[in-house]
Amino acid sequence: MSEQDNPRREFLRKTLTLIPVVTVASTGLGSTVMMATPAVAAPEPAQRPSSPGKAYEPTYFTAEEWAFVNAAVARLIPADEQGPGALEAGVPEYIDRQMNTPYASGALWFMQGPFNADAPPEMGWQSKLVPKQIYRLGIAATEELCKKAYNSTFAGLDSATRDEVLKQLEAGTPKFESVPAKMFFSFLLQNTKEGFFCDPIHGGNKGMVGWTMIGFPGARADFMDWVERNEQYPFPAVSIRGERA
Repeated sequence: MSEQDNPRREFLRKTLTLIPVVTVASTGLGSTVMMATPAVAAPEPAQRPSSPGKAYEPTYFTAEEWAFVNAAVARLIPADEQGPGALEAGVPEYIDRQMNTPYASGALWFMQGPFNADAPPEMGWQSKLVPKQIYRLGIAATEELCKKAYNSTFAGLDSATRDEVLKQLEAGTPKFESVPAKMFFSFLLQNTKEGFFCDPIHGGNKGMVGWTMIGFPGARADFMDWVERNEQYPFPAVSIRGERA
């Protein structure tokens, strides 16, 4: 093999390795949804993320639903000594904006049925409910549970009690008539993680706090020289729009 072949092979190796990394970064670390949802990235709404310091006004959730979403994600990824949490990262905004996409209305999926809850994930979505309905029905059912059990809204509960309610949803213990509790929790948890680690263009991960926490470089054009060094990447994360953390 000639010496001229080595640089070319090295270039191809780096290029082929870089492609999936940049693709994941550009889609907010993926948009796979639990409960057998197809791994398709959700198209984004037209509006830009809210400006720093300006309160975001939800366009899908009602005031009561918005209070629930904020209170719930604050417990799923709370702020602590390691860094900001879901609220600081703008996760509620991310979720609300997702509710106005084809993803949330099931436009990306085959929705004609028949539906089989026991079907394997590769068979696609298996419910007549779409994400925006799951949120609306799940929040309403959880609020009713909180009022009956604690005489309070979910947002009005203390942190420990909120955690207990979320654990019940995760286990599927409440038998809601409108929507499976476990399905609702799965969407809430998955979308919370997406909002914390997505590119800021999608409304979440404000200031790239999620990327900074895990040392992810973001949408930088070239960082492959650092992959095999087993060292912390020394440069700040960069968003798709070129913003720096």
